[in-house]
Amino acid sequence: MKRILSSKWFRIPFFSFLTIFALIGFFLSASYVAIKFKLTNDSGIVDQNNRYFDAIKDKYDQSFKKDTTKVIFDDYQALQRILLLNKHYPKNAQHILHAYQKSNNQTEVLRMLDAVDIELKEDTDYQNDLKALKKSQIKQSQIRHQSVFEWMNIAEWQTFKIAVSKDKKLIDSVANQTGVEARLIVACLVGEQIRLFNSGREAYKKWIGPLKILSVESQFSFGVTGIKEQTAKDIEHNLRDKSSKYYLGEKYEHLLDFSGADTSGQRISRLTSFKNHYYSYMYAALFLKQVKIQWEKAGFPIDHRPEILVTLFNVGFPQSEPKSNPKVGGSTIKINEKPYSFGAIGYQFYYSGELYDLFPFKSHKFDWKEHA
Repeated sequence: MKRILSSKWFRIPFFSFLTIFALIGFFLSASYVAIKFKLTNDSGIVDQNNRYFDAIKDKYDQSFKKDTTKVIFDDYQALQRILLLNKHYPKNAQHILHAYQKSNNQTEVLRMLDAVDIELKEDTDYQNDLKALKKSQIKQSQIRHQSVFEWMNIAEWQTFKIAVSKDKKLIDSVANQTGVEARLIVACLVGEQIRLFNSGREAYKKWIGPLKILSVESQFSFGVTGIKEQTAKDIEHNLRDKSSKYYLGEKYEHLLDFSGADTSGQRISRLTSFKNHYYSYMYAALFLKQVKIQWEKAGFPIDHRPEILVTLFNVGFPQSEPKSNPKVGGSTIKINEKPYSFGAIGYQFYYSGELYDLFPFKSHKFDWKEHA
């Protein structure tokens, strides 16, 4: 037995097995200790682009989704960026364009482009092209939110739009009674109000701007449309005088009747009412219709010329002389130091498309129901 145990044929395999067993035991024990004390946990790394990921995580948040105009514009910008990427990496551009066409998800497409931008942040050629594109897009964005008519880009114009929308029912009522298109009445109102909507005026700072109301004149001209007292008297007279070149017909004769002897007091009270601007619009509409009839009878119809009608509204009856070549003009109105004529302001508003949902074009500017 001793001879067998001391034999090399026994000792070598035995100690080899013993060593292997010991190594296995050590490995298992070491593994247990490593796991127990979390020595095998991989601490990981912070990606070198983490700050870029963090910067864009809220780029397309809820406000982006709710702002339809911004979404549409960024959709256009996305197409421009895809075209730019196509110049440098057509394969990636094709993938993104395909995703855009299939998903119609502008936000995710923009995120795809952001992923490209991060990867190519060291690509000088791409970054230079991208910088130029973004600069161009900023300019496009600024232009997109502006009107070609510069005076419509002032804050006072936004105030006016809110204020006049409050009078829609009154203006529509006058339009239906007189047969004068509501948009044409508003074209006269615009020139008068924009002249008064000066952010430097105390009235604008205290009342007009904060309350979003129209300015009511009460000195030399009256009401929101700036009717002079003599002009108001002439309009009233023309309604009743059958021999007048401004006479409109019997159905209009009593639109401005008074209830008592104090006609002057009632007239001023009508026009200067802060709560009800009905008569301001009525006098304006009747003036427009009276000069329209005057020019029509003289053989020079101007019913299709809002700029001339608005000009005449501003200069009054004495300047209303029918002719073949009437001129656009009237009072000069300065907006941001740029001069405009009263007639031009009315014309630009009329054809601007602004407030169209409230005051659309009729089939005719006068008596559209009779032409229906």
